[in-house]
Amino acid sequence: MKTLQQQTLWRWICVRVLALAVGSVVVIALCMWLRYAIENIWILHHMPADLRNEFVQLRSHPEANPARFHEIIDAWWGISYSDPSIASADWLTVGLLVVVIIPFIVFFGLRSARPLSVQFSHLAAAAGSVSAGNFSTRAAQVDGAPLEMSRFTQNFNAMMQQLARYERELRASHVAMAHELRSPLTAAIGRLQGMIDGVFTPEPRQLEMVMKQLQLLSRLTDELHLLSLADAGQLSLHKSVTDLAGLLHEKAAWLAPQAQSAGMALHVIADTPCPCEVDAVRLGQVVTIVMENALRYASEGGSLTASVRKTPGGYAMAFSDQGPGVAAEFLPVMFDRFTRGESSRARHSGGSGLGLSIARAICLAHGGAIHAAQGADKGLVITITLPANNSVVLTRS
Repeated sequence: MKTLQQQTLWRWICVRVLALAVGSVVVIALCMWLRYAIENIWILHHMPADLRNEFVQLRSHPEANPARFHEIIDAWWGISYSDPSIASADWLTVGLLVVVIIPFIVFFGLRSARPLSVQFSHLAAAAGSVSAGNFSTRAAQVDGAPLEMSRFTQNFNAMMQQLARYERELRASHVAMAHELRSPLTAAIGRLQGMIDGVFTPEPRQLEMVMKQLQLLSRLTDELHLLSLADAGQLSLHKSVTDLAGLLHEKAAWLAPQAQSAGMALHVIADTPCPCEVDAVRLGQVVTIVMENALRYASEGGSLTASVRKTPGGYAMAFSDQGPGVAAEFLPVMFDRFTRGESSRARHSGGSGLGLSIARAICLAHGGAIHAAQGADKGLVITITLPANNSVVLTRS
């Protein structure tokens, strides 16, 4: 069973068809041989010894006395033994064997084809359930099915698992999106309504508060638009040769005042040039998001270290802080939309819950990846990897 399960569909079919065909011929031939062998043994056993010796010699050289040879055969085997007619005993025996073998061929043929049929039935039933909107359906794996069918079933189940996950994320994202968009919109409408009703004086301070909420709303819509483009594979990148080490130094200098006000020291370990063909603006946006994330949620650790190094597969940029980190169960969903930790990802900290999702989308658009892990002692380590096809070699003129 295990061997058949690993066979390709072509080999799976050929093995079964040839096995049935060859097996049927072998069985019929064996039955015919047994019939002749048993008959010969029976007749020779009942022959007188002298006649048996004479017949054995004649059978070795029938041309020595053909008349006597056929006389013995006709006397002991029957005069119709060598009759070439279609109604002879030989042809009747073959016909009888074929009639007897056919049911066995049908039975074993259907039994051999059953794994393929059952696997198709499972897939058809699962597809029908999916068309009805049940994305939790899985197709059962059948032992003995061809390799292509086994792989197709595995891929079908993996696809359904992805669809179920996308459905859950979509529903959760819609709820979270409505909540995130409603908050600044409600605040702006409430403030404006208060000024219309005379509760608040329409002074610059009040108008600035309304503008701040509208800017937050605009920022959220821009971020959602970027993620939508990334999901559709339409996020445009304008790549150019960029020194990743210089990019880290630039972003660290830009965020230095913010780090100083948060009481956090920024350290950049990137002394060797690391030329890479990337979209400097988009990748800079990723670096800013990761650094601001650490400044916002891990300032109590007192330091943030950013580094870049060459790897066999390309480049890796690592951002390590000494903050409280996150729970282990939060790491797999950390880059999902509108996801915040229980304590550190609160809205009052200033995050929209989309920053790390945007960072992941930009990294994926570059053919890279971003992932988070617990630090060796404490804190969080976020690593951005860029593939080797983005790396270039700087030449000196």
